[in-house]
Amino acid sequence: MTTVDIEYCVPCGMLDRAQDVQAAILEAFGQEVESVSLVTGDSGVFEVRADGDVVFDKESDEFDVDAIVDGVGTHVGATA
Repeated sequence: MTTVDIEYCVPCGMLDRAQDVQAAILEAFGQEVESVSLVTGDSGVFEVRADGDVVFDKESDEFDVDAIVDGVGTHVGATA
C-alpha cells in the first residue's frame, strides 16, 4: 500500500496547509493508503512524497490540493 509523507515548514506556519492536503488525500483514498504522515521541517520546505517519490514541491510546483491528490493517486493501487 502507498505511504504518503507531507513535509512542511514549522516556523513558516504551514501546518494548516499540510493538514488540508492530508485531509484531502484521506478523503479521496481512505483505506487505499497505508499512511499519510505529517513530517516537520524548516527552511520553507513543503513537499509531498508518495512511496518516496516527490509528487509536489513548492519550489517547483504551484500549490493546488487537487493536483497533489491526483499526483498521489498515480501511486495508489500501483503494483511494485
